[in-house]
Amino acid sequence: MLKRILALVKKEFIHLRHDWWLPAFMILGGAMELLAVGWATSRPITNLPFMVFDQNRSVESRLFISELQNTGTFQVPQQVSDMATIQSAMQRSQINAAVVIPPDYGAKINSPAGHPVLLIILNGSESTPALAAKRAVEGLAQGINERLVVKRLGLSPAEASGFVPSMQVWFNENLSEALYTTPAELGLMLEFTTLLFAALAFSRERELGTLEQLLVMPFSAFEIIIGKAIPVVIVGFTDFVLMLSMMHFAFGVPVRGSLPLLLILAFIYLLVELGKGMVLSVISRTQHQAFLLVLLVGMVDFMFTGYAAPVDGMPKVLQWFANVIPAHHWLEILRAILLKGAGLDVLWPHILALLGLGLVIGVFSLRFVRRALD
Repeated sequence: MLKRILALVKKEFIHLRHDWWLPAFMILGGAMELLAVGWATSRPITNLPFMVFDQNRSVESRLFISELQNTGTFQVPQQVSDMATIQSAMQRSQINAAVVIPPDYGAKINSPAGHPVLLIILNGSESTPALAAKRAVEGLAQGINERLVVKRLGLSPAEASGFVPSMQVWFNENLSEALYTTPAELGLMLEFTTLLFAALAFSRERELGTLEQLLVMPFSAFEIIIGKAIPVVIVGFTDFVLMLSMMHFAFGVPVRGSLPLLLILAFIYLLVELGKGMVLSVISRTQHQAFLLVLLVGMVDFMFTGYAAPVDGMPKVLQWFANVIPAHHWLEILRAILLKGAGLDVLWPHILALLGLGLVIGVFSLRFVRRALD
């Protein structure tokens, strides 16, 4: 049996040598996407275009504009003379923010009882730049407000200081977006790579007309499944190691936990997705259909992994559903090992869930695929 399985594995690698674009696409494509996502999210949001409608034109208004530009979030502002220009630029997405300074801003700043008001307009259709702009404006406004209070009370900054929280950030000290997005992207790329490669295993044979020839050869259904699965495991695991190395050395994502534990759990998760991919492969009539089914399954999994939206913020019904998605537990394990240095004492609920789901999916997949081949 071992010789027959090795012969099938050799046959699969001969196929891959002729269809070299398939493993190249899965290995290099996933790595390039991880590189693009990591590069895009590792850079802070800076130089956002914005407009200023300064109706005051005082020293105080110019000081506010200068301080807003010095936050590093905004470009040199474009001065305008009416609201219509701002509205038109917002609709065309030419700017991310606008500042409207009223005529009495300077007077209210200098008045002991004044309440200066500024109008800040944000382009909410692009939420990420809008949130960055909002944080910059709020931080600047808080600083101005503190200076006004100190000045009006006639106190020194030391005398006016009161409650100051001592804040510590664990696991991602710089709050780098890359340390959140790249591990999630790595986990999803492993899923899509394994699903796609496994889904093409039998659909490619059926489309090329060689499946019948394979079935009449002296191979059992179990041997065919194992022979098809081994190349998927080798290519998928190689892709994972490559992307993990790239993520660590290119973007500085730490591996604070046990690397052997991470590799073992990655191998287990790969087998779980392999089972799903094999089922998709035998029910697909063409490679195109298999590819579409992989996209459908992958997008459903993506919604419940916690990458797009936190699972804890979902309704209870959807949280229960997320617990039967292997990718959800895999991303929790991956982030915990990489960023938190967690071990088995912390991860055992997700590991047990992954093993349980893997057992159910694996048994169902093996029975379903063997029955389809027989």
